Amino acid sequence: MKKTLPLFLLIIATSYFVGTKLISSSPFVVGEIPKELPNTKEVHFKSKNGATLSGWLTEAKEPKGGILLLHALRSNRLQMLHRAEFLQREGYTVLLFDFQAHGESSGEYITFGYLESLDVETAYDYLEKVLGKPNIGIIGISLGGASALLSNVKKRAKAIILESVYPTLEEAIEDRLEIYLGSMGRYLSPLLTWQLQPRLGFGVDDLKPIKQLPKVKGAVLLIAGEKDKHTTLQESQKMFQQLHEPRELWIVPNAKHVDFDALLGEEYKERVLRFLEKYVF
Repeated sequence: MKKTLPLFLLIIATSYFVGTKLISSSPFVVGEIPKELPNTKEVHFKSKNGATLSGWLTEAKEPKGGILLLHALRSNRLQMLHRAEFLQREGYTVLLFDFQAHGESSGEYITFGYLESLDVETAYDYLEKVLGKPNIGIIGISLGGASALLSNVKKRAKAIILESVYPTLEEAIEDRLEIYLGSMGRYLSPLLTWQLQPRLGFGVDDLKPIKQLPKVKGAVLLIAGEKDKHTTLQESQKMFQQLHEPRELWIVPNAKHVDFDALLGEEYKERVLRFLEKYVF
């Protein structure tokens, strides 16, 4: 017993340290508006929990609709820059912003979609007010897509593009632990997930985007990498089965957990624009 106690305490301390790193904020100085985005202004607005969100609103002259761009975990609005460029050229007004605890937005902790869903709702309301009409689509990568599904905008958006979105936080953690620690890593997941409730006030049952998929009202394009180990192909296929029509599944051959826009270039642009033209405009 005396020999196992220090080991037990070491495991608990290590898991607490890892948990702290996972939920810590990811600040980044985004900088000035890039020259690639003409007719763009910096915007700031309050999320529903009080966090101040920073972003860019890039307006089309005669917008046929709006697109809300939602970046991935530990990223910021710069990840969505190229998407904003080609969407604006195609006549969409685009809002891209940093989630709370990311980029230049305020916030102490990353909550894997729990509070970020409030950011999505606030940003969607802001964009709808700018447009004066409800023709809005969403592109969300990983955390961004999960946050959209956990928010009320899943019932409001005309179309949603989900890229590499995890079905549940529990599975997301298990997948990542397995990548770094092998098959035994999955069994260590509870050491991280138990911390959510006492530290952040919610648990893994509150972070199950897959449960929200049947409630989506608009069209959905789900994009998955064939060789993604962070969100496996099987998990993406399971999510797709929960969707109502109209729905599309795009499995990118040999792709891992990557930014599909950066990987595919023109192919990504054409596929996304075709989908948005069909369901948003």
